[in-house]
Amino acid sequence: MSDTDVAAWAALLRVHAALVPVLDRELQSATGLPLTWYDVLLELNYAPGRRLSMGELGQKAVVSRTRVSRVVDALAGAGLVTRESNPDDRRSAYATITDAGRDRLRAAAPVYLDGIQRHFTSRMTGAESRSVAAALEKVLAAL
Repeated sequence: MSDTDVAAWAALLRVHAALVPVLDRELQSATGLPLTWYDVLLELNYAPGRRLSMGELGQKAVVSRTRVSRVVDALAGAGLVTRESNPDDRRSAYATITDAGRDRLRAAAPVYLDGIQRHFTSRMTGAESRSVAAALEKVLAAL
């Protein structure tokens, strides 16, 4: 392993650790939505039928798999998602975004996207941004 490999990994971890709390604070301050809620709503909004099983949501959302159920419960309590039993497997459940959840997601999106642009992509060229995205997608695809 080269020094460049280690540096790339370390930079990824440091950027994630530094940027996630900033985006979370900005999103909560402007919209009242924690970043974990936004992420779960975003994944549900783009899922087929706007619903995912808890297992699928745990794989897609940035929130840890162990926290997905608690986040979904909180979102359901706020009326932003519904939780439904899986008729084919009583041990699993589905989360579905509600119209109110979609409204909150749409209202929060400009704040989220602006934060990404101001704190992340504005610090690199378009070519660098494309390179970072392509490299990280290759890593994800291999996992």
